[in-house]
Amino acid sequence: MTVVRFFRADGTLDKEVEGRAGERLLDAAWRSGQPLEGACEGCMACSTCHVVVAAEDFGLLPPASEEEEDLLDLASHATRTSRLACQIILGDGLERLSVTIPPDAANWMRR
Repeated sequence: MTVVRFFRADGTLDKEVEGRAGERLLDAAWRSGQPLEGACEGCMACSTCHVVVAAEDFGLLPPASEEEEDLLDLASHATRTSRLACQIILGDGLERLSVTIPPDAANWMRR
């Protein structure tokens, strides 16, 4: 289990949820009502599930692939700790993860 803390763009805590082992962060976000579109439904064909990982947690994740890095180049408000939520798998030693939802995130498909 991974404890995931979702922060709003203004830095305030929105929600803390338990992520299931093997679950994608994108699925945990959808399950908890976070405003991530995930237009490609998690097949890494867009950047609409972009999140900013807390600096202290960023090193806990495996490095992003070159393809993910290319898509992050297209994401609005990307930072050096940006990742695609569809590419972060929860569990297996990842006990905690804090992420910020960028200010322009929208969940048009799940409203």
